[in-house]
Amino acid sequence: MKEDFLHHLWLYKRLDITQLQTTTGEPLQILHFGHYLQSAGPDFFNAQLIIGDQKWAGNIEMHLKSSDWYLHNHQTDVNYDNVILHVVWEHDIDVFRKNNEAIPVLELKNYVSNEQIKQYQNLFRPKSWINCENELASVDDFLIQNWQERLFFERLEQKSQVVTTLLQETKFDWEQVVYGLLLKNFGLNSNGEVFFAITKELPFSIVRKERENLDHLEALFFGISGLLENDFEDNYPKELQQIWLNLKQKYQLKSMKQEVQFFKLRPDNFPTIRLSQLAALFHKHHSVFQLLVTRNSLYDFREFFKISASKYWETHYQFDKESPKKKKSLSNDFVDLLVVNSVLPLQFAYSNYLGTDKTEELLELIKQVKAESNTIISKFESIGLISKNAFQTQALLQLKRNYCERNSCLQCQIGIYLLKK
Repeated sequence: MKEDFLHHLWLYKRLDITQLQTTTGEPLQILHFGHYLQSAGPDFFNAQLIIGDQKWAGNIEMHLKSSDWYLHNHQTDVNYDNVILHVVWEHDIDVFRKNNEAIPVLELKNYVSNEQIKQYQNLFRPKSWINCENELASVDDFLIQNWQERLFFERLEQKSQVVTTLLQETKFDWEQVVYGLLLKNFGLNSNGEVFFAITKELPFSIVRKERENLDHLEALFFGISGLLENDFEDNYPKELQQIWLNLKQKYQLKSMKQEVQFFKLRPDNFPTIRLSQLAALFHKHHSVFQLLVTRNSLYDFREFFKISASKYWETHYQFDKESPKKKKSLSNDFVDLLVVNSVLPLQFAYSNYLGTDKTEELLELIKQVKAESNTIISKFESIGLISKNAFQTQALLQLKRNYCERNSCLQCQIGIYLLKK
């Protein structure tokens, strides 16, 4: 048993409160259970009780055993000076205030039904994948839809933290923020961090100055990435090499020490292709930030990201290595990833910055994006939770990683529903 089960019982009043007594036999009446803030300090704040003939107002702390009070060193923490009731599963030792007065104790195990304990134990009994896998299909659809909306915005808020951090680092230069966000997400998992590091060596102010010339942008991206350090046979990389040397001297630039990765990547995701596409994007659009925060439909974003790597890359994936001809445009699947990982966090952070509510527009946009396909989503489908769009898959990814994997069933609306059922 875990402490969060005690929190659940108290928060949802899942105990018989008609004849409560403290461990010393005094009658206990609960007027207000208190506020569950889940912050530092006692578990429930501003509760109101009557113990014996005395009315009390203050905080409530919970432990599996009374002795945990001392194990957690609450006796030395002033945040616990106003605790009026110690709620425990098992009372094994008296706990005293600083004035040597014993804190009243309620031993919960005497007031919880065996059925509730059985439900709790069943939920947390080891399963093959997640705790509720056998009961998930029976959960009310309306509850799941509401919970998915909360999960989606939790995930979106986490994703937007990178935007908030970049804003502070760039002194609220939104164009520089978008520049970093797009580089990171164009690099995907393999090159995301390396691409993002480009922004440290190549500020957006330089990209802005050189964006009228596509060759200059490509030379800057390839040069900073260390991809122009070799002796080349083709004219195209030789020309870029010369442009890079001139720009390098002009702006006092240097190549990064981090190396981009080609290993185990699909050719369309090679850093050469993605960097050329980024150059094309910043060459084509001169106000990327404004364009990204004012669009609301998936169609508009697919039009915005309708770019291709330069002509040389139609017959190459790497310098000096010819390949069958193919135009290297951004696929719809890749644009969908950019919408989920770049556009939505950006719009969410910007609306918060302006103090506006864009909830409905963000929901409408994410629901236009098709459902992601991965092992987690497939597993949820196998136990009865089928996703039709990226709103649902993003919510399920949040559910799995932030709740299921942490056994946080008692903070999950599905887990709470199953315990109440």
